[in-house]
Amino acid sequence: MKVIHEEGRHPIHLWSDGIEDGALAQLKNVATLPFLHPHGVAAMPDVHWGIGATVGSVIATQGAIIPAAVGVDIGCGMNAVRTNLVASNLPDSLAELRHSIERGVPLGTGGRQAGTGSLTPCWKAWIRTNVVDSSLHSRYIALTGKHPKLQTRNNPASQLGTLGSGNHFIEVCLDEEQRVWLMLHSGSRGVGNLIGRHFIEKAKLAMEKYFITLPDKDLAYLADDTQDHRDYVEAVLWAQDYAAYNRLVMMAEVFRCLKHALPQAEITDEAISCHHNYVERETHFGKTCWLTRKGAIRARSGDLGIIPGSMGTKSYIVRGLGNPASYHSCSHGAGRMYGRKAARERFTVEDLRLQTEGVECRKDDAVLDELPSAYKDIDKVMEDQKDLVEVVHTLKQVLCVKGD
Repeated sequence: MKVIHEEGRHPIHLWSDGIEDGALAQLKNVATLPFLHPHGVAAMPDVHWGIGATVGSVIATQGAIIPAAVGVDIGCGMNAVRTNLVASNLPDSLAELRHSIERGVPLGTGGRQAGTGSLTPCWKAWIRTNVVDSSLHSRYIALTGKHPKLQTRNNPASQLGTLGSGNHFIEVCLDEEQRVWLMLHSGSRGVGNLIGRHFIEKAKLAMEKYFITLPDKDLAYLADDTQDHRDYVEAVLWAQDYAAYNRLVMMAEVFRCLKHALPQAEITDEAISCHHNYVERETHFGKTCWLTRKGAIRARSGDLGIIPGSMGTKSYIVRGLGNPASYHSCSHGAGRMYGRKAARERFTVEDLRLQTEGVECRKDDAVLDELPSAYKDIDKVMEDQKDLVEVVHTLKQVLCVKGD
């Protein structure tokens, strides 16, 4: 870790020696904000350019929140569970299991259509049977009552239990002892995106109203003493809870598919769930603040987390070391080396096939921009954060389902 000190800016704590110029400029922009925690901003080893703030940054603020720093994939994160199965229990071909998962968990943009998948949602049924669902539903109704623009055709009822697209995925993995794990990555789907964009725009309008000039318009913020701030906190916390529940619903369906193929399958007590795009109230260096982790996970001493690589590379189950310099955080993955367009220009479908050899997954143009070479070296990322986490399990996927 190195610390960048420049006059007129808060410190930048950097766990990467290969940061791109654009991402470093974004960190320096954030470091100028007057409401930043005096400790400064922390950048994880997977740091790369984002909207307003870098992906892979941890930003502590006092008296304000930056909606674009939280982003539009609110509550995006990971779930992983270990099963009682080992590699020898798996069939020689995992194609049918992949197709079963793809049928059971809707992929891509949009929501679940009535009658599709084994978990065809019924919002009213969830309300009757589960207090968590009832709470999510009632809070959503209250939220959209105040902000009608947040009502969407792809509403939470239709999108709960759906994966989404881009870098979201579902995997079957083997650990260092050849034990079988299920792992998935997704967030709050379309409704989270809508909430994010709605309040990013409100923050920008607030900057215009009060003639506030920022080094980047996407650093527009909502001050604590405003109604927009209170509304955003209510909305973002709802989206984070929804994202966590969305992953639970999907994991239940993925396990159902596994158990259908292998009836002896059971889930053990090793289960991890963590957000990596979110904001919450925390205390650091004696000061209570809003802590935004944009592409970072919480890594307090003893916290379990998930750091995925890419389709075709290793992933890690880790335990936090509680390093205060990073605001008790670590990276959320490998981090992109090339943007989606650049990856498509640089690599071919044949590269994808070679780099995912031995993995049951799609190997076509639709997922070309997700090939391993589009991402940083996960082993280098892990080496750079040895003072943030320790490795508990090393996973290697044998099956990967990607969103369209």
